[in-house]
Amino acid sequence: MKEKLQKFGRTLSAMVMPNIAVFIAWGLITSFFIADGWFPNETLAALVEPMNKYLLPILIGYTGGKNVYGQRGATVGAIMTIGVLVGAPIPMFIGAMIAGPLGAYLIKKLDELLKDHTPQGFEMLINNFSAGILGFVLAIIGCLAINPACLFLNDMLNIGVSFFVEHGLLPFVSIIVEPAKVLFLNNAINHGIFSPIGMQEALDTGKSIFFLLEANPGPGLGILLAYCFFGKGSAKASAPAASIIHFVGGIHEIYFPYILMNPLLLLAVIAGGASGILVNVIFGSGLTAPASPGSIIAILGMCKASSYLGVILSIVVATAVTMFIASIILKASKGTEEDLEEAQEQMKDMKNTNQEVKSVSYHELRKIVFACDAGMGSSAMGAALLTKKLKAAGIDIEVPHYAINDIPEDSQVVVTHVSLVARVQERLPNVVIFPITNFMGGTEYDEIVKKLQ
Repeated sequence: MKEKLQKFGRTLSAMVMPNIAVFIAWGLITSFFIADGWFPNETLAALVEPMNKYLLPILIGYTGGKNVYGQRGATVGAIMTIGVLVGAPIPMFIGAMIAGPLGAYLIKKLDELLKDHTPQGFEMLINNFSAGILGFVLAIIGCLAINPACLFLNDMLNIGVSFFVEHGLLPFVSIIVEPAKVLFLNNAINHGIFSPIGMQEALDTGKSIFFLLEANPGPGLGILLAYCFFGKGSAKASAPAASIIHFVGGIHEIYFPYILMNPLLLLAVIAGGASGILVNVIFGSGLTAPASPGSIIAILGMCKASSYLGVILSIVVATAVTMFIASIILKASKGTEEDLEEAQEQMKDMKNTNQEVKSVSYHELRKIVFACDAGMGSSAMGAALLTKKLKAAGIDIEVPHYAINDIPEDSQVVVTHVSLVARVQERLPNVVIFPITNFMGGTEYDEIVKKLQ
């Protein structure tokens, strides 16, 4: 179930993550130039609505189509997406997430059907007309069928959101959000669910609290600070550096293994997350656009001018509450370090099992892939750490980083978090996998280097 959720979440986030820069540009334009922005400008403020209503959904649909079937999928997915957008009174992010992949899937199947029936010399003609005719049909279907269905779904979501907001229940969302994040569903939740809702709200009010429900770095910082003071062994030693990377770099995945060592810490992040949301509700604070990565720098950059006090206070409160509860749990837990050592032993067992089945010529190895869910945060950091250790050992091997779905098929060796191993094996069953339990775990990287030596 966890793997299926991660795979579905990855599909959603993979449509949004490549377009984060556009979200940030839209957020900055909104923050600066709308009527109550930093520098109100009626002419420049006119950029806000078309970017939100057309540019962003089309890019999402295009990216979703490309993820399924390359450029042809992207083209047909974008055509179907514009059909979904026409006449819609709201930004159709959900519609784009449906239309893009669906259009790509259908052109892929049509190509497979026509492949053996295309006369030699007519390939370009048939390819162009098949995509054009299918796009024509799908644009109509998008306008007449998917558009109304998405509007209905949007109304249902708004009813649900309004219920939570009007009854003061929004903080209780943390009961779902914080455990889901630890299962590496953070990008899916933030960009697949909260961002579309937040963008619609921001278009009306200039800000949205939904951009902060998952992105608040306070709960993760509280966990890592608790380990700094009350942790044991290697977990305590690595926590200070992890705190900086998490809070300033915005890589939230880095604190997930610390919770997995002691699952009771979920209570701490749930309480901290709920406290941060409550502060934002009280102060009516929000961001103008998604903050990605979830860095304090990105959050303050996307902060509404009138929301700085509430946003900063929400982070401080979330950190303090999480740290307080986590400290009690850590002090009461005598086996935290043993849990870490046990996890590392399990990792070694997985390595040994993997190596018995698969082999690779390390003399010919020129690339080790570091993979994570989104391919941007924790994998980039892990690749940099491993590269540094390889160079120090005199080993000249490239370490690129990828999202799991984007790992090249010719890869021989993959490094990834132990909870993501099954997904890598499902995609590439013949690669050698080095699982790690902690993205900051220097000893684990040392073991990989030793193996290569």
